[in-house]
Amino acid sequence: MRVALFVPCFVDVLKPGVAVAVCRVLSRLGHDVIYPEGQTCCGQPALNAGFHRDATCLARRLLDLLAKADPDAVVSPSGSCVLALRTAMEGDHHLLERVFEFSQFLTDRLGVTDIGAKFTGRVTWHDACHPLRELRIREGPRRLLQAVQGLELVEMEPSDECCGFGGTFAVKAPLVSTGMGERKLKAIEDSGAAFVSSTESSCLMQIEGLLEKRGSAVRPIHLAEILGGGAHE
Repeated sequence: MRVALFVPCFVDVLKPGVAVAVCRVLSRLGHDVIYPEGQTCCGQPALNAGFHRDATCLARRLLDLLAKADPDAVVSPSGSCVLALRTAMEGDHHLLERVFEFSQFLTDRLGVTDIGAKFTGRVTWHDACHPLRELRIREGPRRLLQAVQGLELVEMEPSDECCGFGGTFAVKAPLVSTGMGERKLKAIEDSGAAFVSSTESSCLMQIEGLLEKRGSAVRPIHLAEILGGGAHE
């Protein structure tokens, strides 16, 4: 398949290795990965702040740009940005049905769970709010992780409680955001995992900051970075 990579702003600026890992995984599976240049924000910050018209303009511009590359699918390592495109456009773009969050593309579109990845360590999974509640992404990432050679998946309790990031929420209500994040950290550390993973770099950045502040040895890592490890011999 010809797959266009949609890279969210925070991944582009702060976590580019996540996008590289997505390319590595899709290329390993035999797909032609392209990156249409000129990408800008999907409109999620404007949407979260209540500026729906501005969000729609940004979403349409991005989708039009991606559509010019004539991809069979558009893949992004962020469920929240995929959801923002769908919400802002309200179904009003022909490309929307071909836009997927990374893990959902692998499990639901391609029907793949074992991509031949290796990763040594105990990993716990954070169910981010938008992918879980709006995109119904839950079991897919777990199946992908369970197929990774050398990885032990352990569940945190609860796994589906918000980390406190919430985009502009973390800025507008920092004390509440931090309090929610501290609850998430307790669940992570109680699991006994050495790593915490998710579909969302934004959540992982929130968690990472609190882990560093606490001096915790637990490391955040995006799902794509785990799957982008070495292939089976």
